Amino acid sequence: MSEDILLIEQKGPVATMILNRPVKRNSLSPELLIRLHQTLEAMKAEDRVRVVVLRGAGDKAFSSGYDLTAISTDRNVNVQEELTQNPLERVIQSVLDFPYPILALLNGDAFGGGCDLAVCCDIRIGADDIRMGMPPAKLGLVYPIPGLLRFVRTIGLDSTRELFFTGRYYGAQRAREMGLIHHVLARSELEPFTYAMAEEIAANAPLSLKGIKHILRDISQAITLPDQAFKEVDRLLAQALNSEDFKEGREAFWQKRKPVFKGR
Repeated sequence: MSEDILLIEQKGPVATMILNRPVKRNSLSPELLIRLHQTLEAMKAEDRVRVVVLRGAGDKAFSSGYDLTAISTDRNVNVQEELTQNPLERVIQSVLDFPYPILALLNGDAFGGGCDLAVCCDIRIGADDIRMGMPPAKLGLVYPIPGLLRFVRTIGLDSTRELFFTGRYYGAQRAREMGLIHHVLARSELEPFTYAMAEEIAANAPLSLKGIKHILRDISQAITLPDQAFKEVDRLLAQALNSEDFKEGREAFWQKRKPVFKGR
């Protein structure tokens, strides 16, 4: 029997969700994302968990990002259908809508979709040797509006520009300066600090936690864009996914070489 890709540990009102694909650097496969969504929805319905700690298995990666093997490069594939079926946005919405705080314990690198997943958590606590980054531009991809809006709301427009235009991987201290992490700690202090905060939060009044999170979510989502902007982004996303550059970017990523982009 294969090992479970999502591990759940619970101690009183604090639940830990562990992305358990260490060999794949905890990359976000569609199966793992579906499990995350289902588990969060079940916890929400039961209303027993007061704080969730989200982390990756091992000590190398929180998550290396969306599993690129799940994105088709077949030009006959309906790109719009593939985009709407991407379960990452569904999981992120489940995190945002979860009634109680979710803490990201960044015990390893967080790239791409893994960085986005961390950013949508309420509080982010990282080891001092981790890296974070958003590499879509290095892969030939255009990141969707909802994701870009999350970063703008969290780290501001200027830092979002730098993060996405460069595609760099930033060390923990610089990530903290940009607002990607709230607390940076030595590895020996990471878990004690995180779980002490989780227990402190869980001891507070449940209705207060739910009310505050709900209001803060509504405030953060006050920035929006007109429908026409989303239609234009759908076109840009489809163009990127159907491009030769995306195929080249993905192959270069797997082959660990610098891509040669042609703009088509």
